[in-house]
Amino acid sequence: MDIAKIREMSEIIRKNIGLTSYPVGVKFHFTDEEMVFDDSVRLKGHRYCQALMRARRGDHVVLDAEGISCPASAAAFGFKPLPEGLKNGKGLIGFGITKEEQTGIEMFKGMTVLQQGELKELYLFPLDSAVIEPDIVIAEDRIETLMWIALAYINARGGKRIESSTAILQATCVDATIIPYKTQKMNLSYGCYGCRDATDISHDESVLGFPFGDFEAIADYIVYLAEKAIPGSRAKNAYALLNKKKAEDMS
Repeated sequence: MDIAKIREMSEIIRKNIGLTSYPVGVKFHFTDEEMVFDDSVRLKGHRYCQALMRARRGDHVVLDAEGISCPASAAAFGFKPLPEGLKNGKGLIGFGITKEEQTGIEMFKGMTVLQQGELKELYLFPLDSAVIEPDIVIAEDRIETLMWIALAYINARGGKRIESSTAILQATCVDATIIPYKTQKMNLSYGCYGCRDATDISHDESVLGFPFGDFEAIADYIVYLAEKAIPGSRAKNAYALLNKKKAEDMS
């Protein structure tokens, strides 16, 4: 797809639903040759959710096995093995996330991950200033704005319901990135302990990811929804009528 069109569609999505940050493109790089892009920063000591935070705020960043600091996401991307303390369930008990070791074991056992050593690095960038096509698009923002992206996706898929997967663990790396990449379907997340602790995501925000192949159709349906559905819903006319009736009944 023409890069100028990617930028244009990103702006269309952002402005029509009122996103407060940029949609982010994620490119998976599987060869040994390093990705080099103008104005990109190779991160050190960053979690994946922190790399996503920087991209949604306007930065172009590259993250690899040396730069990633979160052991859970490093394992999910196949950069490093999962530490024993997480694999045996004790780590999540230590954070107060689970009560039983077996619960933590099951949570990690059910993770959708990449093979060890398969991925070399990840390039994350705001789509408003894209220079290449991404593999995955991620939106991290307020719940109501994400709802319109999900509805546009449902329109693009002919009305099929979204079947989503989450363990309220590894929300940005697994839920919003790896699952959409491997299933080629949108996945929704509520966020997780890690990203809410390590980034500026607010309590009323969350994250979703979908394949870039759906990007153009989603942008088109966002324009359609913005004509009637979005302003109609946000006007809260039905709620106003309810309050009016309540006031009349009281009087």
